[in-house]
Amino acid sequence: MSEHPADRRRFKRIEFDARTELCQGDFIWPVKLIDLSLKGLLIEKPEPWLGDRAMAFSVDIHLNKDVEIKMDVQLTHDDHGQLGFVCRHISLDSIERLRRLIELNLGDQKAMERELGALIEV
Repeated sequence: MSEHPADRRRFKRIEFDARTELCQGDFIWPVKLIDLSLKGLLIEKPEPWLGDRAMAFSVDIHLNKDVEIKMDVQLTHDDHGQLGFVCRHISLDSIERLRRLIELNLGDQKAMERELGALIEV
């Protein structure tokens, strides 16, 4: 029996709506954020889509006018009008904001500690 990818997922995803921009080279796409985790994010595929899967992307998630989460990401899948990305680099400020956002949405400190532990193991 094959395992479904969602069953293998080690990081809890939270649904979150925030102004989000995906960038690659000179391209900037405003995108709809579907969900995110400590390890990556899922967005609706923008139109027109001209991204190059072989190159890195950056993403800016604007939590408010002065606070954002920035990360360098790599495209991992393009399915059913959605793009999935894995985080390749994130600053300490951004990871702290993301950690706090996920902690608030999980509502469970122990679950957050498990998430962080799994991130360190990866």
